[in-house]
This record gives sequence, C-alpha cells and structure tokens, in this order.
Amino acid sequence: MNDSVNILIIEDEEDINHLLCNIIRTNGYTPKPAYSGTEAIIYIESQKWDMVLLDLMLPGLSGEEILKKISKESSVPVIIISAKLETQTKIDALRAGADDYITKPFDIEEVSARIDSCLRRYRHMPDVSITNQIHHKDLVLDTDTKMAIVNGNELNLTAREYKILFLLMSSPKKVFTKANLFESVWHEDFYGDDNTINVHMSNLRSKLSKANPNEAYIETIWGMGYRLKS
Repeated sequence: MNDSVNILIIEDEEDINHLLCNIIRTNGYTPKPAYSGTEAIIYIESQKWDMVLLDLMLPGLSGEEILKKISKESSVPVIIISAKLETQTKIDALRAGADDYITKPFDIEEVSARIDSCLRRYRHMPDVSITNQIHHKDLVLDTDTKMAIVNGNELNLTAREYKILFLLMSSPKKVFTKANLFESVWHEDFYGDDNTINVHMSNLRSKLSKANPNEAYIETIWGMGYRLKS
C-alpha cells in the first residue's frame, strides 16, 4: 500500500533534496524532487500528492507563496523543513496551513518519524466516524470528503484544523483541554506548550468567522479548554 504514497520534496539544495528522497524511499514511499518554486507549482497542479515537504527559501516562488497556494486549494499535509529558526516564522507557517515545522540541520530519524506520524494521522481521519455528516448550526462536516461547509460555503481547512473541528463536533457537550486536543490530533504527549494549539485554534476560528461573522462555533472555557458553542 505504501508504494502508492507520493511525496513531493521542494528543496533547492541538491544534497538535502537527495537525502530527503532517500528517507522517503526507506520509509516505503515514493518521492518526487523539485528544485525551485516554479518547478514545484507545475507538479502540484498536474498531480495529487499525499504529502509535501517544503523549504521556505527557494528560487522562483518562495516557500511561503507555495504554502499559501496549497492551503487554499487542498488539504494535503505540508511539513516545512527550513533553516529559518525564528519563532515568528514558525508561527506564520503554522497559521498559513503547515502541519509541522522541522529546522535544519535535521535528524534523519526525526524526519522519518514525523513523516510517518503525519501521514498516519491524515490517512486515518476519514475512518473515525461511522456517519458521513455531522451538523451544528449552519456548519456541516462531511467525514467522507473531509469538507467543512458553513452557510453553504466550503472552508479550506488543513488536516489538523479538520481533526480539531471533528473532535469538538463529535462530542458537542465535552470541554476539551489543550492536552486532550494535542494528544488526540498530534498523537504525542503534551508537555504544556500552548503555542501550537493556540495557533491552530486561532486559525480555525478565523476561518469560521469569515464564513459567518454573525455566528460563534467554538467557545473558550477559561482555565479549562474549548468546546462547541451551543
């Protein structure tokens, strides 16, 4: 089954691109290298991908521009692999739709594990529900297509934003702590770093608000966490 998993590697440094391709092949997936933003766009527009590994500093189109395009047009998971270490750069990338951010120089085993983990989360998401639609107010979540529709308008959600919304809508009365959300969506232990949850929740709320400014869908229970707003 893994040989059908196609991963696009957008990285202009040839040695690093080759290394990432080798990691992906070792994991049993199929890599496709792209060495510029312009080349990457051609591949993105001509084929469906299961994942994209994306450098930010590229010739042609920048990584930020490519991320914006991918997030707007699909829900394919994107892992940023960049030498940019600034916290704000990471936050901006997560807000723009990235699912993970790895800094260079990277550890081969860590990259391998994160690719596997991200693919596992993404590919298993449609299997969590036995019904194909969940409704709340004018919000409809279709678990077959992984689409969220507000007031008839489709939202462009990332894989993690979808999973957060699915959890909240699946248990509308439950208050989810940040640890609940992180461990359910990221499948990793929560060590108290709120920033990742805050960024994704803020982004999700912003998209919901733009779709219907007159309605609130998620409420913060101060000191506890989040739940679907009744």
